[in-house]
Amino acid sequence: MAHLEASALSYRLDDGRQLFEDVSFRVGSEQVTALVGDNGAGKTTLLRLLGGELTPLSGAVQVQGGLAVMPQFIGSVRDERTVRDLLLAVAPVPLREAAAELDAVELLLMDTDDETTQMRYAEALSAWGEAGGYAIEVLWDTVTVAALGVPFDRARFREVRTLSGGEQKRLVLEALLRGPEQVLLLDEPDNYLDVPGKRWLEGRLAETGKAVLLVSHDRELLAAAATHIVTLEGGTTWVHGGGFGRWHEARQARGERMAELRRRWDDKHEQLIELVRSLQRAATMSDEMASRYRAAQTRLRKFEEAGAPPLPPKEQKVKPRLSGGRTGLRAITCTELELTGLMRPFDLEVFFGDRVCVLGSNGSGKSHFLRLLGGDDSVGHTGVCRLGARVVPGLFAQTHQHPEWLGRTLVDLLWRGDDTRRSVDRGTAMAALSRYGLAAAGDQRFETLSGGQQARFQVLLLELSGATLLLLDEPTDNLDLISAEALQDALTEFTGTVVAVTHDRWFARSFDRFVLFAASGEVSEVDEPVWTEGRVDRVR
Repeated sequence: MAHLEASALSYRLDDGRQLFEDVSFRVGSEQVTALVGDNGAGKTTLLRLLGGELTPLSGAVQVQGGLAVMPQFIGSVRDERTVRDLLLAVAPVPLREAAAELDAVELLLMDTDDETTQMRYAEALSAWGEAGGYAIEVLWDTVTVAALGVPFDRARFREVRTLSGGEQKRLVLEALLRGPEQVLLLDEPDNYLDVPGKRWLEGRLAETGKAVLLVSHDRELLAAAATHIVTLEGGTTWVHGGGFGRWHEARQARGERMAELRRRWDDKHEQLIELVRSLQRAATMSDEMASRYRAAQTRLRKFEEAGAPPLPPKEQKVKPRLSGGRTGLRAITCTELELTGLMRPFDLEVFFGDRVCVLGSNGSGKSHFLRLLGGDDSVGHTGVCRLGARVVPGLFAQTHQHPEWLGRTLVDLLWRGDDTRRSVDRGTAMAALSRYGLAAAGDQRFETLSGGQQARFQVLLLELSGATLLLLDEPTDNLDLISAEALQDALTEFTGTVVAVTHDRWFARSFDRFVLFAASGEVSEVDEPVWTEGRVDRVR
């Protein structure tokens, strides 16, 4: 039977901090286990340990049945990699190595067609076949038809950056769920998927016989698909052997038990200390009392050496202060607006204070629309898109791609400021970071943060920019539950206008206007969240 087992894993960061220790759990066949925890707790690092990419400080990982991994970056590929490259990236190592050699020899043959190169080419072809290359190309043909609607021969050289994030996710998920490996590690598999895609994923997870460990912050997906929950908090893990519906109750009960055990330990500790103190005074009066004093000292020492039960993990507190400001009545005016090749011309008026949720399938133009509102002149369009008086846009980018921030720490980014926000001193920066649960990460480089920490930092920058129009592209994708709820509460108090693209069913219900970008190119306003466009389901 396929399974993955982690035994007493621990890991220390490069700066010497212990990220977690004594991590132990097991995922068996036909189990879909969700790994949950606060942003920055180490979920992605733990997946990298389980996948063999990192080496633990101590402990061991055992896998039976073959392992395949979906990294977190899937969905945000914007380089020159092709569909074949992306599928190879999640294939077993022997296949990747055989493909690299075959590609290298084929390039060499273009310049040098001698006997030595021909022999090397024959060996590369043989190695590709022995690694399962021809069999996996048959699988990839099924995968590209399912995900993109075209066979592998037509899709293999297509650049991945021409695919939407959801199409990239669907492509890799199809490959892993249909593939021969029986143990899957999936890091944020639902990010970038539209709601029909999420429902498709829920169905596939429910019917798979594989052992699956996934990281997700989508509560509805967790409730529908997860059979077990592994929680990473307080520097270790604990396992809830049931679904997500009872997890909150189990977590609260666990915290109460931990608090009670610690209280009892503290009471016993105080009793032993008081006993030693009282016997210390009496020990000077007789040998018998001196013997009892030494025995009490030994008892106290052994009690302390055994160690105190751990305290319940501290609840993470995230407190955005999105203040905004008054603007003109009409915040956004669109007249005969058409995004080139994406949608038909449409009219839209958004007024001060509106909370507008933009819905639609992957690739329908929602993110382009937000970028245009944010002032991105590279978005091709015709018609009018105008912001109202005193409207200051602030864009939250779904991919978190900010090459200008690479190599810089959070404190440095806040200290230097930019065109949209003033600089702040270190003390002010640390206070702001603390409100977002990022104080401990203040001196870390932006690219070393988890996806959720990067998301929270983006929200902080929106706060400091003084934006009166928030343009949020999938803001809850990487946020843990506490952070997502804090953001929603902050948006309720925000003085200004909010336009958000989301496939988060829970988050969408907090909005009061809904604009649908249909697959047909039509843009219309609807009365409630529409996930299948009434008639069209883009996911096959």
